[in-house]
Amino acid sequence: MNRGAPASGPAAGEEEILALREEIARLHAEAGRNVELFQRTLERELAVLEAQTLPELLQVIVAGLRESYGLEAVTLVVQDPQHEIRHLLLGDGHAPEGFPGVVFTDSVLTLAPQMHSLARPWLGAYVSPDHQLLFPGVDGLASVAILPLKRGERLVGALNFGSADPLRFSRHYASDFLGHLGVIVGFAFDSACNRARLVRAGLTDFLTGWHNKRYLHSRLREEVARARRLGGPLALLMIDLDRFKEVNDSYGHLGGDAAIREVAMRIESEVRGSDAAARFGGDEFALVLPGAGPAEASQAARRVMQAVSSSPIELSPGVACVITVSVGLAVLDGASASGDLKSLAERLLADADAALYRAKASGRNTLEFAG
Repeated sequence: MNRGAPASGPAAGEEEILALREEIARLHAEAGRNVELFQRTLERELAVLEAQTLPELLQVIVAGLRESYGLEAVTLVVQDPQHEIRHLLLGDGHAPEGFPGVVFTDSVLTLAPQMHSLARPWLGAYVSPDHQLLFPGVDGLASVAILPLKRGERLVGALNFGSADPLRFSRHYASDFLGHLGVIVGFAFDSACNRARLVRAGLTDFLTGWHNKRYLHSRLREEVARARRLGGPLALLMIDLDRFKEVNDSYGHLGGDAAIREVAMRIESEVRGSDAAARFGGDEFALVLPGAGPAEASQAARRVMQAVSSSPIELSPGVACVITVSVGLAVLDGASASGDLKSLAERLLADADAALYRAKASGRNTLEFAG
């Protein structure tokens, strides 16, 4: 008898039937997982489309998808070379760092060069050199799904799923569902950004690109509420160009516009990410400094004054002059503030404006405190 010969007859048939049953069971289980995936994907697509604001959408995409799919990690890579998306978030009062799982980059290809040729979702084993920058700070991943987000033919981001299960994302997985989800996420993200741009346009000064007076009033109430909630200080600087009428009279309105733009840029160089800057009107600017007490706000004011007057400002080709600013400073003590938010914000603004008036009256290029 040849012990090495393969089984034949009834025994071989039984083995083939058993193997076939196992394959059918595997396919049935795979189909069940794909049906479940389809249902979850449909639910998440609806949630994504219903998000009303950009911050809400980012939360739905990252936290919502991670929870819905039971994954160890979901990240959204956003290509933002001009930092426009980050500025939209800041303009809405949200720090970009406040969205864990959202990765902002000048170019997606610097994080994952292999995405250059990726036309549809890629599913497979997690490979650290290829995927670690797409999942910053995440350990223990075994399989991943990478969904390219495109605007036309241009790569603008990536939606990435990571699992500790090595079989979670394999070639048997229904990638068509994920591809459709990627299209929905890309569409919703573009729509949310466009809505944010429209809102910002109504709250933005066209000359400087800063927020306008309308935005300042809204933001000031928000920061007053936060200062009271946290029991901390809130400072407001009102800044006015000295002798600006003389600049307009001598160099015309184009020269005056050039002065305002350059002064805004110099002030902005001294602004923290958590601060809010606005053009209040004409040649007057405002800086809201959350968490800044009198000493810190005074230092910020003096840095602004130095930055503006540090060198001549070019008003037209071959024509430049030194411009100074006067500053009025008021500070709200959130721990002791009482009254409604609107009244507190208006009082803080009035106090800073009165201090600015005294600074202008006392010789200009000075800082005056409210009180």
